[in-house]
Amino acid sequence: MSEQKIIFFDIDGTLLDHNKNLPASAKAAVLELKQRGHEVAIATGRAPFMFEELREELDIDSYVSFNGQYVVLRGEVIHTHPLNPTRLQALTEMALQNNHAMVYLSSDDMKTTVPNDDFVETSMKTLKLKLSPGHDPLYHQGRDIYQALLMCQAHEEVLYESVCDAFQFIRWHPNSMDVIPAGGSKAAGIAKIIDKLGIAPEHQYAFGDALNDLEMLQMIPNSIAMGNAMPEAKAAAKFVTTSVDEDGIRHGLQMMGLL
Repeated sequence: MSEQKIIFFDIDGTLLDHNKNLPASAKAAVLELKQRGHEVAIATGRAPFMFEELREELDIDSYVSFNGQYVVLRGEVIHTHPLNPTRLQALTEMALQNNHAMVYLSSDDMKTTVPNDDFVETSMKTLKLKLSPGHDPLYHQGRDIYQALLMCQAHEEVLYESVCDAFQFIRWHPNSMDVIPAGGSKAAGIAKIIDKLGIAPEHQYAFGDALNDLEMLQMIPNSIAMGNAMPEAKAAAKFVTTSVDEDGIRHGLQMMGLL
């Protein structure tokens, strides 16, 4: 096994603060990690086109996106796991019957089934992206869709229990859930990178804060939850650092002896 160390970072609430800004201390810490020869990667629920500028700013070319469904190592795609198209069509029809909009995400774009939907606008607004999904209800046909967003509230999730064998639903906003393949997770995507690099378990680190980080925080031996993390994430992690607004990344790296 390799003696090299690898550190995976979630984006929202971990690298980026609640205003979607990258704290100066976090940027300096990540760049210092790279200068010391460590492997640095991102593990996020976002699509690749949603964090391209962040990758450029931090000089990171390895990432796990779509909660593990699209994995890139040093600029090369090494793993893809799109949603089953037949079951996605069934989910689309169910959402239509329930008057719920969906957003389809490919590796390079996103489209919504309903134009000017309030739930789409309010949930996507929190990501503070420079782009918004256009309207194309047939975008999922004939192309790989790695993740979908289903616009519904928590009490409405029961309407989709019949497709739970094909999909996993992860709530990230009061009005929206991520839809990924059943069994998919950041942990599964991370395993693809670790297997390629052959990095020993004791040299694996990960930072996260939310529900889609649970499997990653449980799997990685040296996992760190942010001080602002959800209680479930703190319980899953081995260590807890300060919040993203309190230099949490630098503090956590120093706590682990990496800086």
